[in-house]
Amino acid sequence: MIRPANFAYNPETAVNNKFQVTSKEGDLQVLALHEFDQFVDILRLNGVIVELFNDSSTPKTPDAVFPNNWVSFHEDGTVVLYPMFAGNRREERRTEILTALQKQYTIKALVDLSYFEKEDLFLEGTGSMVLDRQHKIAYLCLSPRSTLKPFTTFCHLMNYTPLVFNAVDANGFAIYHTNVMLCIGDTFAVICSEAIKNCAERAAVLTSLRQTMKEIVDISHQQMAHFAGNMLHLSNNIGNNLLVLSKQAYVSLTSIQLSCLEKHAKLLYTPLDHIEKNGGGSARCMLAELFLPLTNNVKKDQ
Repeated sequence: MIRPANFAYNPETAVNNKFQVTSKEGDLQVLALHEFDQFVDILRLNGVIVELFNDSSTPKTPDAVFPNNWVSFHEDGTVVLYPMFAGNRREERRTEILTALQKQYTIKALVDLSYFEKEDLFLEGTGSMVLDRQHKIAYLCLSPRSTLKPFTTFCHLMNYTPLVFNAVDANGFAIYHTNVMLCIGDTFAVICSEAIKNCAERAAVLTSLRQTMKEIVDISHQQMAHFAGNMLHLSNNIGNNLLVLSKQAYVSLTSIQLSCLEKHAKLLYTPLDHIEKNGGGSARCMLAELFLPLTNNVKKDQ
């Protein structure tokens, strides 16, 4: 996780992130920092190991709080860097973070896809893609920030089966990142299926989820707008299943949906209102999960 230093509404990303709404509610950096620190505290109190890094003061990167867009970490020791749509988001890619992680984790290979930026092609990490790591399936809804060529390159290099579809919000705008309308856990999936207008594409996604033994929790466009699709399934340091989401996402869910999810994981929620409103992302976007192997001298529960 990256503790923000210059959090703000980013007009460069707002052109195609319809979840962003500018506001003037005091000092956004201070408000975001409070929400961020609360989030880290609740994760650590529940046994989640958080590798925490501070955002650099310069250059200013208003979206640094969302690291899952520029980097992903994989079980085989591979780290992947991604091509970013907004110029000021490309500054978030910091190799010194990877160097620091190598003290505890094994990095065997670095795949850098950022060269696609020269072609105006983009793939913003596990925002653009939702990965079923167990079954090696990568789900992607196409958008200006989630394009096909870098996606198929990722799938080829990382041995994932691609599943591509189109999805729109209630106003017909392309959903900028797949992870705001789809969350995949080990035994469940949360999806806004009504966002997939093409019947064949919707059927293909739902069939894939069912074939991989996911219990499906279907959310509405309105719930998606409250970031109910932007969740992340985590395991803590003793192997307990946790599902992380924002307070507004939690409140938007029905009792039946909550009961279903609680069968699979303990739900952890925290207020992220200012980060969500101005940044256009929520709890899942704030976490770049670490699947790298630990180095031999680091205990698993450290």
